[in-house]
Amino acid sequence: MVAPHDSIAERASFDFIRYASVWEDASLLCEALRPVARGGKLLSIASAGDNVLALLTLDPEAVVAADLSAAQLACLELKMAAFRGLSHEALLAFLGIAPAADRKTTYASLRGHLPETSRRFWDAHPRPIERGVIHTGKFERYFHTFRRLVLPLLHGPRTVAELCRLSDAEAQRAFYRQRWDGARWRLVFRLFFSRAVMGLFGRDPAFFAQVEGPVGERILKRTEHALTEVPAATNPFLQYILTGKFPLHALPEYLKAEHDEAIRSRLDRVTVEPGSVDEIARRGFHAFNLSDIFEYMTPAEFERCYWSLLEKARRGARLVYWNMLVPRSGAARFPTRARRLGALSDDLHARDRAWFYTGFHVDEALEEGALS
Repeated sequence: MVAPHDSIAERASFDFIRYASVWEDASLLCEALRPVARGGKLLSIASAGDNVLALLTLDPEAVVAADLSAAQLACLELKMAAFRGLSHEALLAFLGIAPAADRKTTYASLRGHLPETSRRFWDAHPRPIERGVIHTGKFERYFHTFRRLVLPLLHGPRTVAELCRLSDAEAQRAFYRQRWDGARWRLVFRLFFSRAVMGLFGRDPAFFAQVEGPVGERILKRTEHALTEVPAATNPFLQYILTGKFPLHALPEYLKAEHDEAIRSRLDRVTVEPGSVDEIARRGFHAFNLSDIFEYMTPAEFERCYWSLLEKARRGARLVYWNMLVPRSGAARFPTRARRLGALSDDLHARDRAWFYTGFHVDEALEEGALS
């Protein structure tokens, strides 16, 4: 994750893998940016790299990926190296989608594709490589704890498997009411996804600094939406949380076979830059993937960061970002410089497979930025 200036960097630690996968729906991101991305310049949060790679399917001229965390940049660069050096099947096995006999030897064959900084990082962290890197972030371990210790208190393996096979909204709604929902589910869910527990085992406590009110209840409401309205069988996020794996029929966008050739052929269009997105010196961007960075900012930090991004934007550029627990709208704050594409934003949010976000924003720059 990335945030502006030194504020969140001083409040939270960025020296380990926080997210080994990206917990944002790249299909929404790509749909939102498709009208402006082809042949354009894109600025993106790096995170674990999944959405940066998915953006290559839009055929941009360039993607600049930024992050405060060297560990997150190392995740992106390892995945890029795997695309460069492995077949699609071997890539899935190396990352942890499928079993692999010897990831250590595979990594040795990929080291030459890594920049020096990431090579040093992974040389010093062989265990995540051996386990399959997509399983080894703090957030993934948090879901592992939920799956191992909490979920068995609520539902057995057969019930979980039944839910994961459903793809019809009416059937899911009936299943949720009759088989899944209940007082114990609601109580345990609220506790495990509370501010205190998530801060201890999942997200950094500093990420909740701007959050007001109870956390678990809001996430529970979004989870009910996901379990009743979003097809479970093809939802990679739900599948992973409940089963610990991404099945081949519900892979993240960047790992789908139909995107493999496009991503491989465009890897050289990605530039990786340490630091925050608002500090990137480049100008004239046509699209921005901002993850949920505004979540961690004070109102003043948010306004400063959003304005800095507008100054780098082409007229008509799109800025995409999520709200999880903190409402932030750049278009509402700067209505003469940006507008929220409300119908598109709301439609995509209703289909968000990474359902825990309470808001999704597609903003359009109304003027040419001063630095464009």
